[in-house]
Amino acid sequence: MKPIKVLIIDDSSVIRSIVQEVLKDDPDIVVVGEAKDPLIAREKIKELNPDVLTLDVEMPKMDGITFLKNIMRLRPMPVVMLSTLTTKGAETTLDALELGAVDFIAKPSFEELITHKSLFKTKLIRKIKFAASVNHKNHLLINATSKLNENVVLPFNGCQRTNHLVAIGASTGGTEAVKRIITALPANCPPVLITIHIPESFSASYAKRINTLCLANVQEARHGQKIKEGNVYISPGNMHLKVEAKGGTLYCILEDSEDVNRHKPAVDVLFNSLVPLANNVQGILLTGMGQDGAKGLLNLKDAGAMTIIQDEESSLIWGMPGSAHALNAHVKECTLSNIATEILDYASFDRNSMKGAK
Repeated sequence: MKPIKVLIIDDSSVIRSIVQEVLKDDPDIVVVGEAKDPLIAREKIKELNPDVLTLDVEMPKMDGITFLKNIMRLRPMPVVMLSTLTTKGAETTLDALELGAVDFIAKPSFEELITHKSLFKTKLIRKIKFAASVNHKNHLLINATSKLNENVVLPFNGCQRTNHLVAIGASTGGTEAVKRIITALPANCPPVLITIHIPESFSASYAKRINTLCLANVQEARHGQKIKEGNVYISPGNMHLKVEAKGGTLYCILEDSEDVNRHKPAVDVLFNSLVPLANNVQGILLTGMGQDGAKGLLNLKDAGAMTIIQDEESSLIWGMPGSAHALNAHVKECTLSNIATEILDYASFDRNSMKGAK
């Protein structure tokens, strides 16, 4: 295999040097060039034909989002965003993912580079290799289809199951996949709990953004919060999200404990907390790198839950759902466009009905 050709686009010479430094020792990656602004980058792309771009958001002459729009329109290619962990940075990064950027990584601070440089290196290399492997045309097509269907809300006569809820796990590509599902749900949908691998500074912004597009009430989950129909609860980016039953009522529980599967929040933590309630649970595992959620989904299935994985064709990366598939942890495998329909269809029947008992 030929090395992955990377072009670094950032107005900071320090950041360009850091990215160059952490990538230089990997035999599968070669940095073919750097650009301090999008105008230079435009010429470098023509000259060097890179496989993957790393792209800063805030740059002179043209901001990163405008440049990304132009790239996706004129010459689509995999892009990994370098993001600041601020509210503004979160909003801009979410814009970039909507436009077709494959993934993002937080810009390291000076202190982080001193203490955690190897972690940044590992993450960046993994994300670049992943970006290079993506079927980018298919990714953009799925994104475009999602936008066309964003305002289509599915009909629903109400949930026929007591304390029925839906639990969704996602990672890479998951911000758009989750949005596709949640925007299709009506105001009286069963409660939905979501664990997604995004940073602490992103989760509140993401919940607010999705809330503006939905009939359901979308929020970042709070500790001890009562779980109600018509609500969607998104895990904070620095806490595990669990569910606890007390006196016939379900509550969100936030837990600041050790990482699980290298993640906090972790999908397995959410899924495993639902095993005692499995008869009234739908567990859904969407696109993402790694294996988080696969074992928890299997535990849910074994306990009697309906379990669904996103299919490979509609996933940006089939790591998490693919791992669940290998364990036979799923009852159904669905394309992304069908998952919201499956959720409502299953919730429409009580567990003693023919369909609900499948």
